[in-house]
Amino acid sequence: MRVLFRSGAVPDAVPDEVALLGLRRVLVLCDDHGLDTARAVAASLGDACAGLHAGAVTHVPVEVADLAVEAAREARADGCVAVGGGSVTGLAKAVALRTGLPIVAVPTTYAGSEMTPVWGLTEGAVKRTGRDPKVLPRSVVYDPLLTLTMPPVGSATSGMNAIAHAVEALYAPDSTPIVSLMAEEGVRALAAALPEIVADPSGHDARSRALYGAWLCGACLGATTMGLHHKLCHVLGGTFDLPHAETHAVVLPYVLAFNAPAIPEALAGLRRALDVPDPVRELR
Repeated sequence: MRVLFRSGAVPDAVPDEVALLGLRRVLVLCDDHGLDTARAVAASLGDACAGLHAGAVTHVPVEVADLAVEAAREARADGCVAVGGGSVTGLAKAVALRTGLPIVAVPTTYAGSEMTPVWGLTEGAVKRTGRDPKVLPRSVVYDPLLTLTMPPVGSATSGMNAIAHAVEALYAPDSTPIVSLMAEEGVRALAAALPEIVADPSGHDARSRALYGAWLCGACLGATTMGLHHKLCHVLGGTFDLPHAETHAVVLPYVLAFNAPAIPEALAGLRRALDVPDPVRELR
């Protein structure tokens, strides 16, 4: 996959990535909250945009995925451009899982889903997840300007969700020294940037550092096995239709406290990243 960081990426970077993949008819996916941004991306694509589908919702219900797959087929799309947070990326992955269409991801939050081959679908009150290489986006375009519309609370919970990816990667059974370095750096960047964003949501520098941290944390999640924290959040979210980022933010310090006696090396890494003696207390 390609990862591109560029401030003000919408006018040219997204069309360039679509062209590099040889795509001629892409379906732009978004949710109702991100329509304006998605429309700007669709306009920048010109004739390469085969349509816009604004049906993404949290936890990707199967019926919502079915509608998106139908929209892609009706548009005769040869790829998808996902503009939004984890719900939109998740919907694009559901389409890719069924159709094999490549994804270009344009994140507007700190979700990190764009860096993983993990998909999730909810049917009834049960959320299923899995891994498949074909749902991993082929290209990711990070533009900090697209995160400026996130309000302070949304930014904070989205960032805590990203930190949770890195925390679990630090004690994953298949973690590696490289993953641990990325996880520490991702936590360090987000923990420093999030208070600044809450204090001044329009600050471009803090937004850039948070997006950098989210990229690293998402890559950690994609490279390791998910543990107790993510499994709990998937069950809670799917069963009770809880908001994704907020659930991760609330659950994180409690799972870390529960696991703490068994993960001394992970705690040492978090002490370094957060520069505090008690990572559990700091995250809470």
